Amino acid sequence: MSETGAEKATGTESMPDWEKRFRAPRVSLPDWAEDAPQRALFVSNATGTYELYAWDRETGTQRQVTDRANGTTDGVLSPDGEWIWWFNDKDGDEFGVWMRQPFAGGPDEPAVPGLDASYPAGLSLGRHGGPVVVGRSTDEDGTTIHVVRPRAAGGQDAEPVEVYRHRESAGVGDLSHDGTLIAVEHTEHGDAMHSALRVIRPDGATVAELDDTEGGTVELGLEVLGFAPVAGDTRLLVGHQRRGRWEPMVWDVASGEESDLDLGLPGDVSAEWYPDGSALLVAHGFEARGELFRYDLASRELERIETPAGSVSGATARPDGTVEYMWSSAAEPPVVRSTSGGVVLDPPGMKAPGSVPVEDVWVEGPGGRVHALVQRPAGASGPLPTVFEVHGGPTWHDSDSFAAGPAAWVDHGYAVVRVNYRGSTGYGREWTDALKHRVGLIELEDIAAVREWAVSSGLADPDRLVLSGGSWGGYLTLLGLGTQPEAWAVGLAAVPVADYVTAYHDEMEALKAMDRTLFGGTPEEVPERYAASSPLTYVDQVKAPVYISAGVNDPRCPIRQIDNYVDRLAARGAVHEVYRYDAGHGSLVVDERIKQVALELDFAARHLPGQRAA
Repeated sequence: MSETGAEKATGTESMPDWEKRFRAPRVSLPDWAEDAPQRALFVSNATGTYELYAWDRETGTQRQVTDRANGTTDGVLSPDGEWIWWFNDKDGDEFGVWMRQPFAGGPDEPAVPGLDASYPAGLSLGRHGGPVVVGRSTDEDGTTIHVVRPRAAGGQDAEPVEVYRHRESAGVGDLSHDGTLIAVEHTEHGDAMHSALRVIRPDGATVAELDDTEGGTVELGLEVLGFAPVAGDTRLLVGHQRRGRWEPMVWDVASGEESDLDLGLPGDVSAEWYPDGSALLVAHGFEARGELFRYDLASRELERIETPAGSVSGATARPDGTVEYMWSSAAEPPVVRSTSGGVVLDPPGMKAPGSVPVEDVWVEGPGGRVHALVQRPAGASGPLPTVFEVHGGPTWHDSDSFAAGPAAWVDHGYAVVRVNYRGSTGYGREWTDALKHRVGLIELEDIAAVREWAVSSGLADPDRLVLSGGSWGGYLTLLGLGTQPEAWAVGLAAVPVADYVTAYHDEMEALKAMDRTLFGGTPEEVPERYAASSPLTYVDQVKAPVYISAGVNDPRCPIRQIDNYVDRLAARGAVHEVYRYDAGHGSLVVDERIKQVALELDFAARHLPGQRAA
């Protein structure tokens, strides 16, 4: 059936393109079982809700694994491919327990019956009956890590044994191939932005430590990229920041030898092992684009893997040496490709319409050159109504990748500007770390510099500027509306931080640790810093109409602090609307996502001069 015929058959021929982009079936990059590579696990929105699916690649059989009202995306395949582990929280609150289900189907069961509900802090599954390592985080205990010995045939799992505990945030990094070594990322030094590493045995005994410091203060981060996938191999692939950006090195935890891998690439570099341990699959991100390489450890040769221009959001090397990767660009929807040629997993049904490509803009800001990505309606000339779509994180960045939200604004005649402000990843460690203590205010200085360019260049109509974002982007939206009240005509904030002090006290423990790092202490220790960076401080200066959406079960940007901000808007009769929905930090339900975009489009159209309702 042709695409047009398929649309008529499903009744979608009259659906606008922006809605088709959300409804079109999508899949994630499939994960595969190390000892049974024909068995795979992926995420899809095929039912209208993002859920886990099992895929037998030999037979082509696909099966939906989870079916929950608010969706499921956290899942792991056991190395033997026999079990699918998935995280069972309540309506998106991220607090729950691990469940497991046979790969071929069957009833779900608690994966670790001896552990109570918690926030997840990493998981690593052993091979051939080896140990399972489970990380947990709670407000009461901080982070704990537990080892579980799987059940023998017909028996019961052993009771979980606690092997690590600390008040500061930590997590399970990886378990060695033979199950004798556990890599832990921890922030016992109190800097939640820069982890140190500890390798322990399943009994909790320490084997090795790696902790990068400068002048006695932890300023450089380390991350676990994975143990070598070879029996008896004690090499651990580690990410470090010793040259001012993320790069990989190989650390032999038994001998202590560190093998530096200076690949000569200008951007952030991550890597994973090829299945035989002889080479690394290298992912390089630079100036909002991504590319792949193969690095041979014996010859130390770096070979480029050809991928189209755009962004690679994930990649994996298969046992036969081929590489599968998720690729997209701002103009072209995501697809799972293989270096062997063709598409790996192509869901049936309606295809997502494309959008317009991005333009790169570099603007001089108070802290250095700021990179922004710009999309404008095809053939349109300015000045245009313009949405500044601010990314979350803050340790994240916008890239030349497909995003249905910005594409919807372009469809409605808006230009879209996305700014990789200080705090964003991908531009070096100093850029990412720059926002400490003057949290929020630094990012807004960079956004202001790009806004001035957008107006002076003739792109943006200064009377029709929209500040918009979700999570940290929602926080910056509310803070920007209060600290730059003359600059913005409308504000759209999704799941934001609105009252920073209350948010700190209500949020999950790992985020408390991050806030202590960003601000240099708790709200009681540095109250002036929290006040200077809290949108609530400036709520009475807000002039623009404000739209806020919030998940009532959100553990990251909890609802009470949003209600405090909304109450202050209401008390002075400020123009605002609030939409609360029954989920956590965003929704995995396609209809809900569409509804939220429609509400934002409608709010902007009603409150911007010269705009027509969407």
